[in-house]
Amino acid sequence: MKIFISQPMKDKTDKQILEERNRAIETIKQKFNTTDVEIINSFMQGAPHDAKPLWFLGKSLQFLSDADVAYFVKGWNDYRGCKIEHTCAKEYNIETIEEWLNCHLNIFYTLKVYLLM
Repeated sequence: MKIFISQPMKDKTDKQILEERNRAIETIKQKFNTTDVEIINSFMQGAPHDAKPLWFLGKSLQFLSDADVAYFVKGWNDYRGCKIEHTCAKEYNIETIEEWLNCHLNIFYTLKVYLLM
C-alpha cells in the first residue's frame, strides 16, 4: 500500500517539515499495523530555487497519483495546496485520512467567543 502525505510547508524549515512528517509516518504505521506500507517520498528537497508554488503542486499531484491512501497532516485545511490535493484525492477515489485538530480548536474557539458575547 502506497501512502502520500500532504502537509503544510509554507514558512516552515526543512527540520520542522521532516519532524512533522516523521510523526505522521509513525501514526500511519500504527494505524495500518503492517509492513506492507510504502511512504511516497513527496518532500522535495533541492527543488529549483526559482520554483513557484504551482510547480510544487504539480509535482505533488504526480506523487498523489501513485497513492492508495492520502494522509493529511493537521492544518491541511488552512493551506490551498493541501486543499487542492484533498479535492483531487476525493475526486479520483484515493482513500483519505485527515487530522482535524486545528479545525476542532477553531470551532471550539469560535463557539467560546460566541457564548461569551
